[in-house]
Amino acid sequence: MRARHVTAATAAALALTALAVPASWAADATPAALPRCAEKDLTVRAGLSDDTEGVLDLSVRNDAAKACLVDRVPTVLYGDLDGAALPLPTVPHGGYTLGAHDTAYAAVRSVSDSADAAKEARTVMYVTVSAVPDHDGRRFPALNLGAPAGVQVWEPVTTLWQSSPARAEQVLTEQVSGQGKLAV
Repeated sequence: MRARHVTAATAAALALTALAVPASWAADATPAALPRCAEKDLTVRAGLSDDTEGVLDLSVRNDAAKACLVDRVPTVLYGDLDGAALPLPTVPHGGYTLGAHDTAYAAVRSVSDSADAAKEARTVMYVTVSAVPDHDGRRFPALNLGAPAGVQVWEPVTTLWQSSPARAEQVLTEQVSGQGKLAV
């Protein structure tokens, strides 16, 4: 992951992208009265993909009896590094309705296939995932993610929440197509 200047660049890119986002993405179809999900009502999971090398599969389940909102993008942080995985496609933050006892899925690529990745990737011993940016989220030790020597990270990206694990991986593949093998 790059140093602190990435956070400012990321914010600027997201702001510019928000201006160019199709109306169907910018206008959330969820009722404004729907509350944010309470952290205690969510079960967040992460694990290595069975289908795509170097990809983490994420899920969030609403354990409450009523629908609520999570952010449309999971917040994925790597150890104590600055910044979070960038959403693909790049869209402004907004709500994603998670029905009672429903689950949403996302896929995360931790290392890009850029020339800089091999020499610049950092290694962290845990990844933290949250469905709502102001929640603490759940910490996943690298060992539990199948990476006993640590998770490598350089220019990480994540999908928006999707309806299935297969759809999340399909979106990730489409968004990073042409970048070769992925690495964790």
